Parts: sequence; structure tokens; C-alpha cells
Amino acid sequence: MMQEEASYICDACGEEIVIPVDLTAGTEQEYVEDCPVCCHPNVIHLQVEPDGDVRIWAAGE
Repeated sequence: MMQEEASYICDACGEEIVIPVDLTAGTEQEYVEDCPVCCHPNVIHLQVEPDGDVRIWAAGE
């Protein structure tokens, strides 16, 4: 079963941010999203592993 949500740690404020996983954009994604807590832009990296696990992490823009 595919994950519908994943979380990352904001690079600026350290908050854990939960976001929906949209696999229509592919199994490897990279996009910029502003933190809903501190508004700092994060580069979100998302990978879907062969077993269906979603790996997500953020880096400062």
C-alpha cells in the first residue's frame, strides 16, 4: 500500500512538516515549498523506493 503522506524537517526552523504525497509527478521529485510555520523555502526531495516506501527530505533553497 502506497503512503499518502510523508513528513520532512524544515531546514530553517526544525519543525516537522507533513505533506501529501502526489505520485502523479513521478517516483523521483524535487520542488520548492515554503514552510507553513516559518515561511522559509525548502527544496523538497521525494523518492519512492521499489518496495513502495516513500523517502522525503528537505534542504534550504
